[in-house]
Amino acid sequence: MGAAKGVSGGPARRNGGFRAFLSVVSAIFPPMIDLPHRLRALRRQQSLSLEQLGERTGLTKSYLSKLERGLSEPSISTVLRLAEAYGVGVSQLVGGDGAAQDEVVSLVRVADREALQRRDLGNEYHYESLAGRRKVKAMEPFIVHPPREFPDAAAVFPHPGEEFLLVLKGAIEVQVGERAFRLDAGDSLYFDSELPHRMRTVSRGAAEVLVVAAH
Repeated sequence: MGAAKGVSGGPARRNGGFRAFLSVVSAIFPPMIDLPHRLRALRRQQSLSLEQLGERTGLTKSYLSKLERGLSEPSISTVLRLAEAYGVGVSQLVGGDGAAQDEVVSLVRVADREALQRRDLGNEYHYESLAGRRKVKAMEPFIVHPPREFPDAAAVFPHPGEEFLLVLKGAIEVQVGERAFRLDAGDSLYFDSELPHRMRTVSRGAAEVLVVAAH
């Protein structure tokens, strides 16, 4: 695999149009549309205030409130933080309640991947869980299609653990802490995910990235 190449960082831009995004895909991806309700229900079941949840996750009260009202979309790191804070698997948080399994071996066919966002609608991430059927696991593997612009800097959060990226198609720019890297198809990057990080597509065509987050 080729080595990562340093590039200069670009300005962060705010993601917009999430309400429009919800209206377009509400009939296609109902588990994702249920996320605000799931977040509110889990917090109330555990008798947590937004302030207490913020202390558990390191996320701000205002951002958590936006997530619960469907006014903002979570990044992968945010989903991981919330799942850990509530003591549930990612599939329980964003997918159907019956999807999770406790099997030693869990098979997910390509047609059965859980889509956690949708591509080609604004600057939102599109990512698919590759192990959503497994309830308890030490790693979270995803296929990610990064947006053309970086997400809002206020919505990018580090999370405990480590992360591995392998570019399957196209090219991306990754910012990790104060450093920036350009990765082309075949390039990989491994880093401490407690550092702030985000990525965007820089190739003319769509990019596809394998992301494995260990926690």
